[in-house]
This record gives sequence, structure tokens and C-alpha cells, in this order.
Amino acid sequence: MRRVPSPCAQWGDKDADFIREILDLVGDKWSVLVIGTLSEGAVRYSELAEAIPGISQRMLTLTLKQLQRSGLVDRTAYAEVPPRVEYSLTGLGTSLLSTVLELAAWSADRHAEIRRHQHAYDSRTA
Repeated sequence: MRRVPSPCAQWGDKDADFIREILDLVGDKWSVLVIGTLSEGAVRYSELAEAIPGISQRMLTLTLKQLQRSGLVDRTAYAEVPPRVEYSLTGLGTSLLSTVLELAAWSADRHAEIRRHQHAYDSRTA
């Protein structure tokens, strides 16, 4: 039997595990949408919630915390009344932005083709 190399074969197991962890984070649909929304600059939580259809308050909060933890998003709280908090991309997050936007554009450009394949597959396997 032929052995097929892993796509992460050039890295050790520890690095490959980390790569999968980061791809899980940045490949998550909510992370992609948050990063894309923050591409225009600092945004308040309520503006993010309005700009991302279908995201729950819990999921937005969780996604922002995960992105902050990985150094992709920055949270700035201002000592004002009422309190104001803004989220923005860090330098690391900005370096990921073009990849995320390319993935989103690829998805949008191929949406109809992918749906056709999905329907054809579902019809064959039903």
C-alpha cells in the first residue's frame, strides 16, 4: 500500500497540531466574518453584532475572546459614561486579513458551482 504524505509532513507533530488549532480558529465561520468586519477599523460590539447576521451574543463574545487570546483582535475599553468598548485587528490580525478576504471571495465566486455539486451528490446518495 502506498503511503501518502500528510499535508503537514514538513513540520513536526507539535507544529502540525498547532497549525490545525489555528486553522480551526481562523477557519471558523464566525471568526472569518468578525475579521472581515474589522477590516475597516475599530468597531463597537453592538456594531459587530449588527454587521454579522445570525451571530448570537454568546457566539460573538466567545469568538472575540478566542481571537483576542490568539493576538488577532484587540479590545479597547474607554473610561466614558456610558462605557465604550471597541474591537480592532492587531498587526497579526491584519497580516491574516488578505487570506481571509481571499477565502471569502473564493467562496462567494464559487457558491453556485459548489451548491450544484452538493445537490448532485445528495441526489446520488439519497
